[in-house]
Amino acid sequence: MRYYAGIDGGATKTAVCVAGAENSFLHYCITSGSSWREHGAMKVAQNFKKAVNSILGDNYSLIAGIAMGLPCHGESAEGDVILEQAVRETFSGIPVYFTNDVEVGWAGSMALEPGINIVAGTGSIAFGKDRKGNTARSGGWSEFFGDEGSCYWMGRKVMEIFSKQSDGRVPKDELYTTVFSELNLKDDFSFIDLIYTKYSSYREQVASLQFLAEKAALAGSLSAKALYNEAVSELLLLITAVLNRLNFSQEKWNVSYSGGLFKAGDLVLPLFRREIEKMGGCLITPRFTPVQGALLLAYQHFNPDGLSQIQQIIKESKT
Repeated sequence: MRYYAGIDGGATKTAVCVAGAENSFLHYCITSGSSWREHGAMKVAQNFKKAVNSILGDNYSLIAGIAMGLPCHGESAEGDVILEQAVRETFSGIPVYFTNDVEVGWAGSMALEPGINIVAGTGSIAFGKDRKGNTARSGGWSEFFGDEGSCYWMGRKVMEIFSKQSDGRVPKDELYTTVFSELNLKDDFSFIDLIYTKYSSYREQVASLQFLAEKAALAGSLSAKALYNEAVSELLLLITAVLNRLNFSQEKWNVSYSGGLFKAGDLVLPLFRREIEKMGGCLITPRFTPVQGALLLAYQHFNPDGLSQIQQIIKESKT
């Protein structure tokens, strides 16, 4: 029996999916983050091997092909060489397709069909592919100067608006009272110490402040509602930038989405859908998960004859 593996790497966790070439074997596991900058290339590669072996019982050599979607891949030529070399040493003799994690997100959400996938989680990024195989990416630069429309960006905006409402630069509304109450502040200026000690050094913590904007918006905050509209505008810029570099001719093109921002539901999706339709597109729910997208890429590159079968297996596994 030969197997294929898909890996969806993330900064904080990595998902692995392994499938058998001749049957419906489909197994998943979750392991730690895949950032070579943080953990080192060899440690990341060894962690992948342990994850695969946990599924195959120390028989990683049975793998006939792996597709890896990795954070920061394609953003540092030197880093790519170091990481790819470490992976090839660890999985000696096994063919590997390397790409950025944004492509496996697209592959899963679009099931390898032409279209655009937008991610608005801790960060924000868009990736698309047309029928001719052309690809384009927009966003995903850095939380330090980018990631507009993401939960991290929203978290920073929540901090900004709270401070402005606190000292009178803009009128107070439910966002101010929500932040004050939910963070158990003793007074307005205790917000500064809280942010520096518990939030500023942690991306996920800053991103979690998006939920305060959601709660405030549902309570009637005009500033929070406006913030979600601004986030939608930023995400539409990402999609437009990708769309302008692809060729969909006159056909209807699809956009899929993922990430925590979209869990805000009616605060985001209705406006987002209307604007996509105005642009000539159609908003669709993701068909598969990113790690399933990585597995599809593994089959596409190393076992194309089995691609339709594995798509059916994944589809049936969802039900």
